Amino acid sequence: MKILFVTSECAPFSKSGGLADVAYSLPPALKEAGNEVAVITPLYQCVRERFGGALEFVCSPAVTLGEWSTRCGLYRGESCGVTVWFVEYNDFYDRPRLYGYDDDALRFAFFSRAVIDLLPQLDFMPQILHCNDWETAPAVLYLKNDQAWRRDLQGIRSVYTIHNIAYQGQFGAEELERTFALPGGWYEGGLGYEYEGRSDINLMKGAILMADAVSTVSETYARELHSPAFGAGLEGVMDLVERKTYGILNGIDMALYDPATDPRIPARFSVRDRAGKAKCKAFIQKKFGIAVEPEWPLLCSVARLVEQKGIELIKQVLPGLMRMGVQLIVFGQGDSQYVDYFNWARTQWPEQLGVSTEFSEQTASEIFAGADLYLMPSRFEPCGLSQMMAMRYGTVPIVHETGGLKDSVRPYSAFDGMGDGFSFTNYSAKALYLAVEAAVKLYFGDAATFRTLGDRCMSKDFSWTKSAGIYNKMYSDIVDESGGDGMSFAEAFEELKKRYRKLYAAFLRKHGEELPEDYRRVVQIQILGRGTGVFYVEFRKDGLNAVPTTYHDADAALAASFDNLCGMADGTVSADRLFMNGQMRVEGNIAKSAELRRLLAPLHRRVNRNTKKESKSGQED
Repeated sequence: MKILFVTSECAPFSKSGGLADVAYSLPPALKEAGNEVAVITPLYQCVRERFGGALEFVCSPAVTLGEWSTRCGLYRGESCGVTVWFVEYNDFYDRPRLYGYDDDALRFAFFSRAVIDLLPQLDFMPQILHCNDWETAPAVLYLKNDQAWRRDLQGIRSVYTIHNIAYQGQFGAEELERTFALPGGWYEGGLGYEYEGRSDINLMKGAILMADAVSTVSETYARELHSPAFGAGLEGVMDLVERKTYGILNGIDMALYDPATDPRIPARFSVRDRAGKAKCKAFIQKKFGIAVEPEWPLLCSVARLVEQKGIELIKQVLPGLMRMGVQLIVFGQGDSQYVDYFNWARTQWPEQLGVSTEFSEQTASEIFAGADLYLMPSRFEPCGLSQMMAMRYGTVPIVHETGGLKDSVRPYSAFDGMGDGFSFTNYSAKALYLAVEAAVKLYFGDAATFRTLGDRCMSKDFSWTKSAGIYNKMYSDIVDESGGDGMSFAEAFEELKKRYRKLYAAFLRKHGEELPEDYRRVVQIQILGRGTGVFYVEFRKDGLNAVPTTYHDADAALAASFDNLCGMADGTVSADRLFMNGQMRVEGNIAKSAELRRLLAPLHRRVNRNTKKESKSGQED
């Protein structure tokens, strides 16, 4: 499968958060799984300064954004055996920071437009365009818009990954045409977003609705997004696309974060020989100016100092933790109120509290390796990577049960001894305190069991291999890989439309008088495998209408292979059997089998005495 991974940042070239780590690690794992993969990202100032000499200039293609046309630079690089394409436009990307400018909307509209316009210049035409977060959401929209008239794009399917739904790309409605150069009809077609009395556009909302598949970075986060507490105003949109949403836990580079070989830490160690971890603990205690006490439990937090990361909870419990007799290292940049507080607290407990806002990957790894316990009490956490990194170094996590934290940490149970960390469900300072207290009691009271938890953390598989397999399953659900012997979506759609019209005409002849004048049912159908694509069928008293596009307010949505859809239409395959066998996914008002039969009746119902005759005529179609 050919996959183009579209991202606004990619380690080691550019990084501001976890997306860069995903863009660094996931594509090589997908390649190892047998795919042809490339990455495309902007050529920022930091990329030119650190890696410019290693990049190959390819060409200066044209990019057209509405009435504005200009040329950009296309460069080629490589990371872990994967081709990385860079889009150069110095007016937009030759700046000190990746984000945070007044013209970010235009900067990433241009990048997204360039991705689509530059596809013919790349080594391959992708089958999958995999976009991430709001900055590349316009690429999903441009692809869908251009597929109406560009035949070379019509076989490409899009995937949109939500790394954090809190950042949606919301702009005034006037920017739809002025900045993003999309037709005004897109406002009603998916981008419109009424917010606090304003009429805005929401890029993330549009990409979620238009993408062929949507993924989030953990299974729990995918479920949480249906709740107002986590959906950030898009929970209703997530309800609409539940059938095409996948929750896939992120991974980390297991080789990079390996305490047995990591050159960034002061001493190496492993499950079999943990002596090096004690040396790392002493090193980090000394580095942060706290008491070098091997017996004191050392807790750490490596995170942005913002409320979402649970820093407010840590602040509230800090005096109690100090009385408990633990040490704590707080390492990260963020809000001044927290920076000021922890710097003040450092003066109150100088032997127990270490603080630094001078972030570096080197120091972060040293902390992971030296600490006994890792605090990550995030209010919400789509996935989280630092808890996985800490666990690789045998540092036992204490987490709030949310998102990827819940999916990656198994709470310790004193009853059966199972688990590899500690967690709390109620988001409160008291709950965090009790979780820390339980961990500290085990640390002092049962050193052997505490060490076992650390060993389990070090042995846990957080590699991208498993996640890449799930991504491949998602890609296969939306891409036709049958090759030259397969059929296009247009062919599959026309064949099914012909069958449905004939069957519904027969249904109306028999039952039309029983239907109310305003009778209307809409079913959205996704073809899986060969002929892959999405269309909807509208049933009315006066006939049937089939349209090759999505319909977000359909009474129901189903997904099955072309052959099984034909089988249902011919009456040779039972819809109930497909549903029970997992060969057909059903969402909406027909989740129960009785309702399924009722709503699908126009598609496959037969009068018993005519079954053979009509099945034969269906085959002749």
